[in-house]
Amino acid sequence: MEGITIDYHLNLIAKKQIKDIRGFYTHVIASFLILPFIIYINLKIVPQFHFFWLAFGGMFIGLFFHWLEVFGFEFLGLGKYWENKKIEEILKNYR
Repeated sequence: MEGITIDYHLNLIAKKQIKDIRGFYTHVIASFLILPFIIYINLKIVPQFHFFWLAFGGMFIGLFFHWLEVFGFEFLGLGKYWENKKIEEILKNYR
């Protein structure tokens, strides 16, 4: 019975990770599809001031934080493996 519960929870975790990864790639695609329209509108309406750089910067910051949420902490060494290792280290100190 316990094995079924663990498998169920692992399945839920895997589905959430897949949903997060899909959301990140959707965010990347949407950002790069929208940016040319923003550039076109900017250059058509106010060609003297290139405000599309602000939109590009905002999209880049948003993508960076989304990447950090989905992949980054593992990439930087601060993910679940690091947490588990730190928990084991702390528990070893208390034993």
